[in-house]
Amino acid sequence: MQTLVELLDTELEALDRLAQKENVSRSVLIERAIHAFLQKSDKQTRAEGFGLWGDRVVDGLDFQQKVRGEW
Repeated sequence: MQTLVELLDTELEALDRLAQKENVSRSVLIERAIHAFLQKSDKQTRAEGFGLWGDRVVDGLDFQQKVRGEW
């Protein structure tokens, strides 16, 4: 899929220099950057879930049984 993105001239120039250095197209560099950003974001989201019960005094299993008992 194609999309339209506006970049500053200085950003395009920097991308072109990097593309030439790595012998890839500007498009490939942008794809890699987006992939890396999304991967990092996904890892960060998952990491935020760890330790959510850390500050709680209630045992997780007891809480689960209590909540299920309310059904």
